[in-house]
Amino acid sequence: MTQKPQALPHSLATQTIHPDSLDFKTTADIEPFHGVLGQERAVNAIQFGVAMERPGYNIFVMGDTGTGRSSYVRDYLKSEAKRQKTPDIWCYVNNFNNPREPKVLALLPQEASDFRGLMTELIDQLIASFPAVLEHPTYQQKKSAIDYTFNRRYDRAIETVEREAHKRGVAVYRDSNAISFTPMREGKALDETEFAQLSEEERETFHNDIAELEHMLSEQLAELPQWKRESSNELRRLNQETIREAITPLLAPIREAFSHHEPVMDYITVMEEHLPSVVLEELVEERLMDLREEYAKRSSLEDSLLPNIATHHAPDSGAPVIYEPHPSYANLVGRIEYVSEQGALVTNYQKIAPGALHKANGGYLILDAEKVLSEPFVWDALKRALQSNELKMESPYSEVGLLNTTSLVPDVIPLDFKLVLIGSRQIYYLLQEYDEDFKRLFRTLVDFDSDIELTEPHVQAYAQLLKSRIEEQQYADLDKAAVERMVRHSARLAEQQDTLSALIGDQFDLLAEADFIRKLAQDELITTTHIDRALKAKQERTGRVYDKLFEQMLDGTVLLETTGTAIGKINGLTVMSLGDTSFGSPARITASVYPGSKGIVDIEREVALGQAIHSKGVMILSGFLGNRYAQKFPLAISAHIAMEQSYGYVDGDSASMAELICLISALIHSPIDQSFAITGSVNQYGEAQAIGGVNEKIEGFFRLCNARGLTSKQGVIIPAANQRNLVLHDDVLKAVEAGEFHIYCVRHVDEAIHLLLDREPGIADAEGNYPEGSVNGEIIKRLEAIARMTDPSRKDGESSEDDASGK
Repeated sequence: MTQKPQALPHSLATQTIHPDSLDFKTTADIEPFHGVLGQERAVNAIQFGVAMERPGYNIFVMGDTGTGRSSYVRDYLKSEAKRQKTPDIWCYVNNFNNPREPKVLALLPQEASDFRGLMTELIDQLIASFPAVLEHPTYQQKKSAIDYTFNRRYDRAIETVEREAHKRGVAVYRDSNAISFTPMREGKALDETEFAQLSEEERETFHNDIAELEHMLSEQLAELPQWKRESSNELRRLNQETIREAITPLLAPIREAFSHHEPVMDYITVMEEHLPSVVLEELVEERLMDLREEYAKRSSLEDSLLPNIATHHAPDSGAPVIYEPHPSYANLVGRIEYVSEQGALVTNYQKIAPGALHKANGGYLILDAEKVLSEPFVWDALKRALQSNELKMESPYSEVGLLNTTSLVPDVIPLDFKLVLIGSRQIYYLLQEYDEDFKRLFRTLVDFDSDIELTEPHVQAYAQLLKSRIEEQQYADLDKAAVERMVRHSARLAEQQDTLSALIGDQFDLLAEADFIRKLAQDELITTTHIDRALKAKQERTGRVYDKLFEQMLDGTVLLETTGTAIGKINGLTVMSLGDTSFGSPARITASVYPGSKGIVDIEREVALGQAIHSKGVMILSGFLGNRYAQKFPLAISAHIAMEQSYGYVDGDSASMAELICLISALIHSPIDQSFAITGSVNQYGEAQAIGGVNEKIEGFFRLCNARGLTSKQGVIIPAANQRNLVLHDDVLKAVEAGEFHIYCVRHVDEAIHLLLDREPGIADAEGNYPEGSVNGEIIKRLEAIARMTDPSRKDGESSEDDASGK
């Protein structure tokens, strides 16, 4: 005889903590907790990753969303970065020899602001000095001398022609644009009428003289372009010498301030060479003098002279910690912007916009792995930066022919940073599998666990963590019972009585909602009442689908019995997940058995609704039946199993124990008590195996029984391994305590058979025979009878007798 399992006491159906674990009345009596709770493995790993300075020890942080991984990593990196050296500031400056290839300068934080300030002062002084410097009497005297030399040469050439023209009686007229010749008589120039009255011979003579004079003029002025070039060159030299003499003292403060900085001194030297040309073009050009306002001149000079500071660090601020929420290629590497001028796109070094790599240089860059992999070109760009330790700005679109505009090619900036990727376990293992570079670049794994062991120190730290959230968000304090309720809710999220959930984000959300309900009630402290109301309100907000299904159970649309008995019908338990909410729903499982050779047919699988794991669970039933009952004859049955009124995909093997017992009931025509619902997986030896969602499953069946009226016989059968997962709602616990609802934990299918069929399952003797009248004995007789029925060599009447005895 086997002993029928006993109902589980209500005290074992939920999570409880020792009364001394919390030594306070309210959270106002405790200090806040700073850090991450129960993640010692992850903490040690990130400490190692930050301290390890060798190449390739970048950090991948993996774990479930809501474990606090991102906030902890950022806080830890910021605390460590404060103690580290503040990196140099990188500036883009004009390359006067080739503006398309801007140069870079590395400056200390204070030096960068000083350098920009001195360059701004230089621009102010240039605008104030020019063109005033070129109006000085000394300059004007030299300029007049150059003009006089040119004009004197020109006048001498014209005077030679005038003397010859005077001899021939021809007048020479000069204006601003041309030189002309006119005939004269008696010292008076002739007009057209007077000229026409001259004789033909005189007119011809005049024409010949004028032609010779024009030829002579051309010869005299043949060197005029050369005179102009010489005059222009002398004037240019004068301007540049004058400007250079004026500029040299203006550059003295910069040279003095950065005499120790060789790259800056080299840049100033090159700038000094080109500065006269810049001043001439922007400040002295006569055609611009009256047309351009001062702000336009300043803007133009700033575009040529001011440094473009790509990064900003305060002195002694430590290493930067940069989180980029949108790691597009441009946001990561930087981008070169353009402006439209007269229909053309133009740019310069001032249009270089820094990216996250610029800002994180010398420190830490935090990125979300999933976002990085979803952005085009970004993953390859990151790997190049890590492998080469260089930041090279280039447009990826130019390589694929999507950008034809001439762009800049800035100097490469040396990179020294540690990359921290935050992602899921799936992404981590996918990258390890498919990217050979990933293993070499990310040698530090920080793995955040989704569960925390429920110990007294962790419970106390959990209460302190709630206190830190209370202070941060200005919530009201919790009383001790409310903290215990939060601990119990955390254990329910973890689905283990001795474990807290590390998904702290969901628990903080519950705390916020409870505080909101407290405010509405105008209470001083958050209590268990507020927490329970918050949980109930969330269930109401997200439970529309469940409520509709429940209504269909009550009105008989969905066939489910909670009293009486039935052959080949059993109440299974399922869990449905919609978004961030899950609920348990009973489901009727039926089985039919008849002689044949099809074996056990999973109807769900046949119609492509059963997924792989569910089909595996059904196939295991054949192994169990054959191993236990068909050792002396072939297993020759046809059976069909279905989850009734199921119109969606079914997955998981948690119904396999229910399906097995339903199959046995149909096989030996033994009724099943419909007051029970059962969940659990079974192996080929009949052992009960743990399943998921046990709390939701129990509560789903309890809700149906409670709505129809509790009979004190109803209950749920679960695997014994799931007892540690029980953290049930208070209404279920009260019913269990009152004996109105029962929970049974079984280790083997025989125990479930004893409860559901209310019959002795039977224990085999040394020869493998089961007691007469036991369930297992009847199963063997029935299977043997079916085997004889399907055996072509059986004798007449043999099957009828055996079949009758097996029933």
